[in-house]
Amino acid sequence: MNRRSRTLAGGVFLAMGVAVPQAQAQGGIYACVDGQGRRLTADRPIPECSDREQRELNRSGTVRRSVGPALSEQEQAAIEARRRQEAEERSRQLEDRRRERALVLRYPNVAAHDAERAEALRQVDDVIAAADQRVAELRAQRKALDTEMEFYRKDPSKAPLSLQRRFADNDADVLAQSRFIERQQQERGRIQARFDAELARLRQLWAAQAQAGPPAALRPASSSAGR
Repeated sequence: MNRRSRTLAGGVFLAMGVAVPQAQAQGGIYACVDGQGRRLTADRPIPECSDREQRELNRSGTVRRSVGPALSEQEQAAIEARRRQEAEERSRQLEDRRRERALVLRYPNVAAHDAERAEALRQVDDVIAAADQRVAELRAQRKALDTEMEFYRKDPSKAPLSLQRRFADNDADVLAQSRFIERQQQERGRIQARFDAELARLRQLWAAQAQAGPPAALRPASSSAGR
């Protein structure tokens, strides 16, 4: 910064004991001590102090604000990344608390949770039972096909293509039903695991709720000492 720009810095600099024209002071005065120990003032951020804190002063010389050192692009990016991460963490915590409140409202006790678990499992069991019934029907169809194939027992290749196709379709249907039942059994296990995890968390929430007591609006009013 040249001498002329320092001379033009306006305002009454009481804190530093430096007098500057009042007209320039209306926009604020920047002050700092550079790396060589020099006290510098200007009507805009001071380049010599870009690596350290600067103070922006009012006309009275009081500090309006402090301006931190200029950051590199990498440093600024790191700060922004940290701020985003902190904001995401706060948002996640708020969402977790919202879900916990909803969970307690949905399941006020163990009986309510057990009832919904039983219903979820019943639905899967019904689907598995229907698939098992279909497999039984396919097994019965296979027996009928085996009876028809008995005539071609000595040379199955002589069986009509339609009969061979029905054998292949039956095998494919049984395999498809078996795989479907296996997936449903896995889904049943996932349901059990989900309800187990929910119940463990609910026990913690119920305990905390019991310690906190009912909301103030639901607490009975204490009787007056004069009664």
